[in-house]
Order: sequence, then C-alpha cells, then structure tokens
Amino acid sequence: MKLDPRPLALLATIMLLALPLTGSPSTWLNLTLAGIAMGLIIFVIASGLTLVFGLMDVLNFGHGVFIALGAFMATTVLAALAPWVAAPDVAANLAALAAACLAGMAIAAAVGVVFERVLVRPVYGQHLKQILITMGGMIIGEELIKASWGAQLIPLPMPETLRGIFLWDAFGADVAVEKFRMLSMVIGIAVLVTLLLVLNRTKLGLLIRAGVQDREMVEALGYRIRRLFVGVFVAGAALAGLGGVLWGLVQQGVTAQIGSHVNLLLFIVIIIGGLGSTVGCLVGALLVGLVANYAGFLAPKAALFSNIGLMVAVLLWRPQGLYPVGAK
Repeated sequence: MKLDPRPLALLATIMLLALPLTGSPSTWLNLTLAGIAMGLIIFVIASGLTLVFGLMDVLNFGHGVFIALGAFMATTVLAALAPWVAAPDVAANLAALAAACLAGMAIAAAVGVVFERVLVRPVYGQHLKQILITMGGMIIGEELIKASWGAQLIPLPMPETLRGIFLWDAFGADVAVEKFRMLSMVIGIAVLVTLLLVLNRTKLGLLIRAGVQDREMVEALGYRIRRLFVGVFVAGAALAGLGGVLWGLVQQGVTAQIGSHVNLLLFIVIIIGGLGSTVGCLVGALLVGLVANYAGFLAPKAALFSNIGLMVAVLLWRPQGLYPVGAK
C-alpha cells in the first residue's frame, strides 16, 4: 500500500518552522535530535499498545503496568550487575543493559499472559468494559509493585559509558546528543523494522491480520486464532517492558506510577497516528517528541498542554488520525 506523504510533510513542516524560532541552527539541531530520540522511545512503548488495539480491538488502559514492571525489573538487574554498570567498558555496560531489557521484557510478557487470561479475555469486543477492567488492573498492579519494590523513588543508574554526550560539528553548528538517547534511537528503529517485517512479510503476520478480518475462516483452515491473539498481547506487553526500561533510564529513577504517568501520552500518540497503525504510531510519537521539545524551549509554561493541542489540531484535520488502520 502506498504511504500517504502528507503526515510526513507535516512532520517536516513543524521541524522547519521551528528553525527560525529557536534562534540558531545549533539550538535547533540539538532540540530536533533530542525530540526524535524522545519520540522513538515513546514509539517503543506505544507500539505494543497500538499493536494490541489494531490486531485485537482491545483498549488496554492497563498498559502502564507493563511499563512499570519493565522499569522496576531494570533497577533489580542493574543493581545486581553493579560492577558491570560502573565499569568503564562498553561491552560490559551493553551486556548489563541488554540483561535489564530482556528481564524487563520477560516479566512484562509473563504478567501479560495472566492479564490477558484473567482480565481481557472475558471482555473481548466490549470496549467500555475493557476500559474499566484494565484501569482496575493497572491500579491493582501498581499496588502490587509498591508491595514488592516499595513506594519510594528508586534510582536507575545509567551505565558508565552511556553517560555524557556526543559532540560534533554539523554544517558549522555545534551538536550535542546524549549517548543513551542515540542508543535509544537505534533500538526504536530496530523495533519499527521488526514489527513491519513480521506483520507484512511473514506467514504469522498474515494469519494475524487475516484473523482480524475473518476469524471464522482462519479457524476453519485449522489455525487457532485465540493463541495468535494471546501471542500478540504478550508481544505488546514485552514491548511495553522494553520501553519502561528505556524510559526509566532517561528519567534516572522509577516509581510505581511511572506507567500511569506515561499512559496519557501513549493514547495521545496512537490517537494522533490512527488507532492500530504502526507507521502512524511512529509519526505520532515523533510529532509528540518534537513538539514537546520545541514548546519546552520556546514557551515552557505552554509545554504541558502542547501534546493535547497537537492532538486536537491533528484530529480537526484528520478525525481518524494520520494513518487509519488500513495503513499498518
């Protein structure tokens, strides 16, 4: 399917409009790269949510639980691997980070299995009940996290070689980007490519999409759609766990409410992008990241409302979002 270029043009237009407002090319480049990095982290977190809605038609307001679990698991793993985290060795630092990410994804996926079976499965196709029961699940999950890790802020140390910034000269402008944000950009792009390849280029992706369109037909061919859908939900939870690790490291600490604080931002992103659209989720996340950075620099008091204003403006232009569900 041909990709609609207009949402991409909107992204480029916002970037270009910000150039004269920020005062200097150096400031603009720094804000833009930081915004793109933030957007890609948000995309990793939101991709699981849009995947679950687009393929399963499930509104999961409990997504924040998986984010928090990933972040808290990272605190446990990185504390256990403190010598690797503090070592001035890139390989050791990346190994510790990889272990934290895998552990965060694993625990989020495991809880996702229980969450889907106990809370989501009884309310398939009932959006209002999905909202209410998953919100209840998130509240219970936060209390269980407090019981396990405590209610206080827990520091999440950045591995030694991922601290600091990359500094270089680009077209006469000084550019400074945090090392960890650069790594987050690579992870975000890898998640995007993987999702698009699986959904559009594999038999598994074909079966899942076909099951959404005509479940009875796919089941008549001998495939168990329920198992596929459970796999989708678990994959979405695992991506949230991965995003929770990244978000916690950016914040340098985690609390039990870290997931619920991000939840509103995630729904803004997937509404802007188009409910269920992976590409739309990416563009929406980049828009949110860039606008938040530009607004935070130009008008700090307005930054709190910038994302909601962006969502309203996009929906006035395209009520179904930038890329409707057909643009997965």
